[in-house]
Amino acid sequence: MTSTFRTLTVPLDGKAFPGGLPSFLVRDDVLCWTRREAGLAGFGEIGRFTATGPDRFLEADIWWRHLVLEADVTDSVELPGTGPVAFGSFAFSKTSAHESRLIVPEIVVGVRDNQSWLTQLTFDGGPLTEETALAALDRWLSSAPRPVTEGATAAADSAGNASPGAVPHPAVGAVVRPLPLAAGATLHTGSLSEEAWMDAVAAGVAEIRTGALEKLVLARDVVATIPSGVHAADVLRELAARYRECWTYGVDGLVGATPEMLIQVEGRTAQARVLAGTLDRRDAHGEDGSPMDYATRVLAGSDKQRHEHEIAIQSLTKQLAPFSEAMNAHDEPFILELPNVWHLASDVKAELTEVEGHVPTCLALINALHPTAAVCGTPTRVAGELIRKLEHLDRGPYAGPVGWLDAAGNGEWGIALRGAVIESPETVRLYAGCGIVDGSQPEAELAETWAKFRPMLESLGISS
Repeated sequence: MTSTFRTLTVPLDGKAFPGGLPSFLVRDDVLCWTRREAGLAGFGEIGRFTATGPDRFLEADIWWRHLVLEADVTDSVELPGTGPVAFGSFAFSKTSAHESRLIVPEIVVGVRDNQSWLTQLTFDGGPLTEETALAALDRWLSSAPRPVTEGATAAADSAGNASPGAVPHPAVGAVVRPLPLAAGATLHTGSLSEEAWMDAVAAGVAEIRTGALEKLVLARDVVATIPSGVHAADVLRELAARYRECWTYGVDGLVGATPEMLIQVEGRTAQARVLAGTLDRRDAHGEDGSPMDYATRVLAGSDKQRHEHEIAIQSLTKQLAPFSEAMNAHDEPFILELPNVWHLASDVKAELTEVEGHVPTCLALINALHPTAAVCGTPTRVAGELIRKLEHLDRGPYAGPVGWLDAAGNGEWGIALRGAVIESPETVRLYAGCGIVDGSQPEAELAETWAKFRPMLESLGISS
C-alpha cells in the first residue's frame, strides 16, 4: 500500500441495465444506499475506520478528512457521490460496545438524475484507467456467489422501464416476484418477552407522568432463524422494490429500508425528513371512506400523535439551528404512505453557515443532531438513561446513523430503522421501536412494533 489515496470516476454513458441501481445488489457483501432505483453500490474494501464511545462521529470525521485531504482525485462527473466515497454505520449509543465504522470500497457504481458513473478507489501504485475500473467491476459481479434467480427482485421505474446507466451483466435484470416463504423459518423473542416489553412501556409512561421527560422511544428485538440461509442481497433487492420511498441500506451485515433521513448535505444545503406518529395500514380494513381519509382522521387528527411529532421536529431544528443561516420546515406535517404503515412526516431544509471558518461536514452535523427525539426521546440525557434501564438491549447500529459521504462534504445519512443485523449465515436480529408519550398504551405500542417488523419479515420470506 502506498501513502497516496487515488480515485478515478468515469461516466457510464451509453450503457444500460434493467432495474436501476438495485440491479447491482447481487452480492451479500455489497455496500448499498438506494432510493427510487438511484443511489450508490460499493464492492470490496480498501480501508476501514472503527470507533466506539461519545466521540465516534468526530473521530471518524477527522479520519476521513485526513484521508481525502491529499487524495489524487480524477473525476469527470462531479456529482454528489463521485470521487472518494465511504459508506458508514454508527452505533446508536455512546455506551454501546458495537463498533461504529466507515468503509472505503474498491469500486462504487452510482446512479442519479438519469446519469450513472463508476469509481475505482485504490492505494496501489498501478494504472488507474477506465479499463481497469470496468475490469474491477466485472470481477466483482462475475464472482457473485449466487446469481440472481428469476424470482429475485430488480426494481424498475414506475412505468416498468429499465433505468439507464451501467455495465450489462448476466446476473442482473430479473423481474419482480414474491420470494417463496422461507422453509423452516422460526421467530423468537429477543432481549425481552412481549409481556416484559409492555411492562417497560408502562414503566416509561409512569416516568413521563412524573414530569421527568416528555417522550421516550423504546425498542425491542426478535430473532429469525432461517435454515436455508439469510442472504443480504436478496433482502436488499426486496426492500428496494417494495419500499421505493424509503432509503434501502446495507453496510457490513446491517440491512434495512428507512423512511427517516437524519441529514442530507449537498453543497451548503442540508435537508432532513422527520417522522413521529405511526398508524398500521391494516387498521383501515373495514373502515368507512378511503384509506387515506382514515389515516388523516386517525393519525393527523390525534393530539397524542401530533404532540409526539412536534417534539421530534423541535428536537431536530433546535440542534440544527447553530449550523444554519436559514431554515424552513412544514407548518403542518404530511402523511407519508408506506406499504405497511402511515407516518406523520415533516421535511426540514436549511442553508448551512460557516462555523469556525468552514461549512460543517456531514459527520459534524450528525454529532450535533444524534440522537434525535424521534429515536431517543426528550430530554435526551434522561431518555437515554431510561432506555438503558428499561430495554435490556444494546441496540448496536439500530437507530444509529447509516449512509455515505464524499470528499466534497456531500452525503446522505438516514436513521437505521426498519432494519436488522445478520448475525450468522442462518440468523438475523430484527429491531423496531415506538415513541412513548403520556397516553401511550402498551398493547397498542406492541402492535406497532409488529407493523414495523413487517418490511424485514416480508423481505426475509417470513409470514407476518
